[in-house]
Amino acid sequence: MQHPSPVDIPQSKPDNIEVVLAARNVAKSFGAVQALKGVNFDVHRGQVTTLFGENGAGKSTLMKILSGVQKPTTGEIILDGKAVELNSTTEAQEMGICIIHQELSLAPNMTVRDNIFMGREIMGAFGVDYAEEERQTRILMEELEEDIDPLAKVEDLRLGQQQIVEIARALSVDARILIMDEPTSALSASEVEVLFKVIHDLKARGVSIVYISHHLEEALTITDHAVVLRDGNMTAYAPRAEIDLEWIVVNMVGENFDLGTPPVGYDFGTPALTIENLTVPTSSGKGIAVDSLNIEVKAGEIVCIYGLMGAGRTELLECAAGRLKNTAGRVLLHGDNVSGLTIAERINEGLVLVPEDRQRDGLVQTMTVGRNLSLASIANFTKRLFTSVSDENQIIVDSIRDVTVKTDGPNAAIGSLSGGNQQKVVIGKMLVTNPSVILLDEPSRGIDIGAKAEVFKLLADRAKEGLAVLYTTSEVSECLSIAHRIIVMRRGQISAEFTHDTTKEAIMAASGESLVA
Repeated sequence: MQHPSPVDIPQSKPDNIEVVLAARNVAKSFGAVQALKGVNFDVHRGQVTTLFGENGAGKSTLMKILSGVQKPTTGEIILDGKAVELNSTTEAQEMGICIIHQELSLAPNMTVRDNIFMGREIMGAFGVDYAEEERQTRILMEELEEDIDPLAKVEDLRLGQQQIVEIARALSVDARILIMDEPTSALSASEVEVLFKVIHDLKARGVSIVYISHHLEEALTITDHAVVLRDGNMTAYAPRAEIDLEWIVVNMVGENFDLGTPPVGYDFGTPALTIENLTVPTSSGKGIAVDSLNIEVKAGEIVCIYGLMGAGRTELLECAAGRLKNTAGRVLLHGDNVSGLTIAERINEGLVLVPEDRQRDGLVQTMTVGRNLSLASIANFTKRLFTSVSDENQIIVDSIRDVTVKTDGPNAAIGSLSGGNQQKVVIGKMLVTNPSVILLDEPSRGIDIGAKAEVFKLLADRAKEGLAVLYTTSEVSECLSIAHRIIVMRRGQISAEFTHDTTKEAIMAASGESLVA
């Protein structure tokens, strides 16, 4: 397929399928920053419209406007052919519009059941009918093919399970227009397949879907229409038959990206990280998350771990970093046993972790970009309880440059950054400690393809300097990017190991799943 430059690409006209929701000349400004610039956007009845764009392109802002979270600065929203004002998410839900947000909005100390029906409690003769809410929650979980206890606390669930709860809550509203902002960012391929079945069922019932995802190949499997936003402008529209992966990327960023290849031209060093017969219990203590597992990563080597949710990937990394206790086995750093060390002590020894949930575990939301970057390396600019402001500032400036964080400056709020730049801050914070081994749990979760390419290039460059890299991913294409070796985990054990020249099919077969159709 030939692709003209993004500036010259003709925008195909929507077909005659009924438009149920539309944005007309919608603009949104935050002070001097213009997030949306006169965008026109159509949602078709019983169809999936996928919105593509880099972080900061305006996707989430547009969806917040369409769902009543924010109001446009100018322009109007059309619902069923009539202009409407959406003053809140409650008003939007009453009109049949519901959104699944990219960043989870669950109450961690409440049960799954209570989160799903929060603000919409089912009332009986004597107050809230908890039994009926529990029954309906179980039905929703069956529809999503998940075995999640309705009475479990959300804080006790894995991130992927929490995302399932968020999806279930949206489905419980029985919306006719459902906006999904990165609904699969923490899901395994098999869970994505189930979600896509649900989406097909919703389409058959006439429900309209707006879908946002950085998983481009995945999104192509379900979309009926594709819209691309770039710098607050709609740059392209086309029906599914007229697009492919290259069309999306070129319109998003103006060039075609790949996620790199394994760095070459140097020899690996001695083993930097050795995991011997490691056994880690599940969070409930009733099962085994990691079962007598052995892994070795050499200096300068990049190793990827792939597996379904529940395979034990996160537990493995968190135990190696000191966040979880093991019941057997040991963790060696350059031959020295560090199993008895705390997280801070392991960081001081050169072993660091970039966690899966950057919002909860990787960043301090009340701190600036600079303070987040320097947080893990306080000892580098502190002597006898006194901190050197100049030394700290130099560390921050160097880190912003080295990991290419796009920010207004060190004093900018961390929440003002895009997801990709927030992830760079988390990685930069750990690299400032000068580690010899870095563990990264889903480092590309919720970031766009341009930011992914930058993150993987950063890791490849550091590997050339001798850094040992061990990362997990739920995207097979990321296994086949910069990793020298690919390890597949299944039920807490290693089911297969591959070199870079393997295939997607082989990796997924070893994990116990199949490609999403």
